[in-house]
Amino acid sequence: MLLTIDIGNTNVTVGVWDGAAWRTHWRLRTVHDQTVDEYWVHLGTLLREAGVRDAINAVILTSVVPPLTRAFVGMCAHYLQLTPLRVDHTTDSGVAVVTDNPAEVGADRIVNAAAVSHLYGGPCIVIDMGTATTFDVVSADAELLGVVIAPGLRLSADALISRAAQLSEVAFEAPPTVLGRNTIHAVQSGLIYGYVSLVEGVIERLSAELDMQPTVIGTGGLISLIAEYTDCIHAVEPWLTLIGLRLIHERVNNQKTISST
Repeated sequence: MLLTIDIGNTNVTVGVWDGAAWRTHWRLRTVHDQTVDEYWVHLGTLLREAGVRDAINAVILTSVVPPLTRAFVGMCAHYLQLTPLRVDHTTDSGVAVVTDNPAEVGADRIVNAAAVSHLYGGPCIVIDMGTATTFDVVSADAELLGVVIAPGLRLSADALISRAAQLSEVAFEAPPTVLGRNTIHAVQSGLIYGYVSLVEGVIERLSAELDMQPTVIGTGGLISLIAEYTDCIHAVEPWLTLIGLRLIHERVNNQKTISST
């Protein structure tokens, strides 16, 4: 079975693929100062409870947190006796990165591009709502053309609350009306409908600039907060990055098989 790991700034998402279907998914909180052993306590327990602990025979990971990359590679080596395939811009992902400097493109952007190119063809735009809100533009020829990066919804909310003495934390949900008639609803409206407008505006501008009608795919831990309030998102794939990791692993293994014959 294949263990897929996506290490982000806010969450670590993990999935187990048995060769035909996903056996399970998890979304863990990213803790930057946890040790290899501490991470294994959590992940090893989850794998054991799912009944797949001893069936893992391959690992692939993507990461935007270098210290945790080393921690997870060490964890896999020590507890699973496996060396993960680490995705970066040099990996044979099936996607051509045609930005000015491919080396600076986050590996998760490449993985998402590989997933949507396989699932939906192109052109596509992936909206990934996590620590940052990113827009990845993928052509019909499986090219990652570029990325738009905006502050994430939770990051914006935290910044607003921390800088405004009379505002307090609010639930992440849409208020009854766009026009807030109390402080809580006013903040909720700015966050939810503000990000809806951000998404719609960026999609409209990208579509006009590139003269395309893209399929828009939403993913990330916060996408559900805004997806139901806009018609511009055509599909939501909560585990898109894990799907991309699985596809890249299969592609790399197939290439190895061909080269060895």
